[in-house]
Amino acid sequence: MRKIIVRDYHKLLPFNEPARELRVLNKPLWLHQRDALAGYCRQEREVDSLEEISDEHVETIVYRDNLFFDQPFIDQFVTEAQRLGKACRVAFSLEDKSLTNHALQLQRGIRREGNYYVADLWYFPYGVEENARPLVMDTGAKEHGYYRVPRYMSNEKGELTYWVPHQAFLSIEHWVHLYIANCIFGLFSRGARFEAKIQKLGAKLGVMFRGMWERRQVLRSSALVQVGKNTYIDPSAVIHGPTTIGDNCTIGAGSVIDNCIIGNGVNVGQGCQLMLSVVCDRCFLPFNVSLFMTTVMENSIVAQNSCLQMCVIGRDTFIGANTAFTDYNVFAQPVKVFYRDQLVGTNMAVLGSCVGHHCRLGSGLIIYPARMIESDTILFASKDRHVISKNVNYEESDHLKLKGGEKLHSRDYPR
Repeated sequence: MRKIIVRDYHKLLPFNEPARELRVLNKPLWLHQRDALAGYCRQEREVDSLEEISDEHVETIVYRDNLFFDQPFIDQFVTEAQRLGKACRVAFSLEDKSLTNHALQLQRGIRREGNYYVADLWYFPYGVEENARPLVMDTGAKEHGYYRVPRYMSNEKGELTYWVPHQAFLSIEHWVHLYIANCIFGLFSRGARFEAKIQKLGAKLGVMFRGMWERRQVLRSSALVQVGKNTYIDPSAVIHGPTTIGDNCTIGAGSVIDNCIIGNGVNVGQGCQLMLSVVCDRCFLPFNVSLFMTTVMENSIVAQNSCLQMCVIGRDTFIGANTAFTDYNVFAQPVKVFYRDQLVGTNMAVLGSCVGHHCRLGSGLIIYPARMIESDTILFASKDRHVISKNVNYEESDHLKLKGGEKLHSRDYPR
């Protein structure tokens, strides 16, 4: 089978970079897509539009390069498409809860056509054809999250939940989609699939016997916690699965890690608290750092006593000590974000903020929910700007206020 990738050149704010280059589950999106299709495709080509695809009568899969799909989803799509034996396009029910609650906001790639939602993923058994029938996929969404929380930050039942797909699909067109892909459709989905798996007696017994053999509590056994080569974990650290830790990492004393992905060469210092978070390759968390449902891209530092909740941090970025990213609108209204120069609702009661690539944030800042700080920006904590209450563009960077400031910090990701 050959693979045709339709390029999407739209740059996502605040990163100023196409979605394909941004990290999802510690991989650039283009690599995540390639790995998911590695078992099916031997040829690959990139085009700017469907019109550029040749008329070869070859089994072909076509997709836009800003799409996130996990392995269970693509396996099911290819299996059903090959069984059908006809040209088809991915489609979803209008009642699919994971799409209607999380994936349809802030994007145009998944759109309604007739009685279905469709997206830019096709299968052609004999080369590209004009008419492709919809192939309806079920994401298997189930409600998961946090129950019995105060009603003022949840629904009327006192629940803060998400519709988590067992087979995830998303069009990444906003930084909020990166948060969703990594946490709700990534880590939450992985945990939900594991919970479904151990409902079977054989799998449940296998996990229990692994824990007994290793003399560990089940959630801390190697059945759920995968650790790479040359990684040191202090005996006092607490790690609950499903968690993946890469090669050449250091996990310090008293750290607590719960359902996370930790990349290669990551240093997690003493007393750090990480939950439902993705920490990409070569990041440094000195000590007492708290991450909750947060993604930190490669080569970044989050300094001591900082707290990040439901955030996305770009690569090569420094977050100063005692910096707090808030995630709750105290007026108990759904959080809104800027999308195409308009304030648009996210359908979320709580949401953190996003910092671009190559930023430097000083110590002691407070960032309000859903704010964006553009790539290459430097912010100092001062009397005039201690609380970040609005989006910050590169032109508002503090280093530009200094004499010769442009030479002090390069602009690597122009708008």
